[in-house]
Amino acid sequence: MENPIIVTLEKVTKRFPAGKTQFTALNKIELTFRKGEFSGLVGPSGSGKTTLLNIIGSLDCPSEGVATVLGKNISSLSHKESAELRNYGIGFIFQTYNLLPVYNVYDNVEFALLLQKLSGSQRKKAVMDALEWVGLADRAKSRPSTLSGGECQRVAIARAMVKRPALVLADEPSANLDSQNSHMIVQTMKRLNKELNTTFIFSTHDEKVMQYLDRIIYLKDGMVERDERKSEG
Repeated sequence: MENPIIVTLEKVTKRFPAGKTQFTALNKIELTFRKGEFSGLVGPSGSGKTTLLNIIGSLDCPSEGVATVLGKNISSLSHKESAELRNYGIGFIFQTYNLLPVYNVYDNVEFALLLQKLSGSQRKKAVMDALEWVGLADRAKSRPSTLSGGECQRVAIARAMVKRPALVLADEPSANLDSQNSHMIVQTMKRLNKELNTTFIFSTHDEKVMQYLDRIIYLKDGMVERDERKSEG
């Protein structure tokens, strides 16, 4: 059976105030994403990549159209319901890592679980599993300041994956990394995509990331210019 659709965007439009007029960041976007996809939104700065990722992540709502994520209509959710959707169903990976410097690696990853009703032992197992996935179990007690950029991003991946979300959104995750670390980070995410059947959606213009994607959606001026899938085999 084919993997089910977990994200549906129907004529999604997003406008922002711009002086006395409005700027259209997204214009009637029509897309679907299935469980287990490894796909990316690609385009120049200002093409709408991050705006679209924010709507899929329930951090923002469309001005028009319908965005349905994990069975929820984003526009109809209360703040509490949006937070719950993110807390249980969506992981986020940012280019700036967003690790808390005063806490160690273990604590940074555990924070993603603190709003869930898990026992301490359940949280500990989940955190150590996530750190094993990214090869950092031996750095659990280290502070972010002692890690390399690549290691910090691997901690960020562990934090996104620790709750085993159905969907992970990665906004320019390789932007602050050198070539070797960029490849390592995306390979790690590709492996987790295969092992856990987690859907990944990237926002990127990095060729090193694009070569790993199974599907590339090119955006231009807030519209889908083309939607390409790599042939299997």
